[in-house]
Amino acid sequence: MYSIGEVAKMIGVSTHTLRYYEKEKIIIPNRNKTGDRMYEVSHLKWLLFVLKLKETQMPIAKIKQYADLVREGEHTTFERLALLEEHQRSIQDQLENLQSTEKMLQGKITTYKAFLNDQSPSMSKST
Repeated sequence: MYSIGEVAKMIGVSTHTLRYYEKEKIIIPNRNKTGDRMYEVSHLKWLLFVLKLKETQMPIAKIKQYADLVREGEHTTFERLALLEEHQRSIQDQLENLQSTEKMLQGKITTYKAFLNDQSPSMSKST
């Protein structure tokens, strides 16, 4: 079992973020006898998944919806699958957009480098 501070450090988020996720019922940690939050390895795995969803631009509302469905049980499997497939399509769109942008940037970089090479005196011209 891990404390909130240990978990925050392990996964690279603030304790404030973990408390927010708890408030939103995205995660529900255990409590010890004194009321301190205690996290199991399964909580860590869940949080890492949640962070990946967040990193790939899934809105908190959708993450919360997914967490609610998980807690409801196996009868929500179809809904969870649909939600994840929708997010996967969003990620694919993001990737296509990033690839297109990267090509555009590479073209600009190539243009600037060619311009700078033409402007600077070359060694072969001076010898």
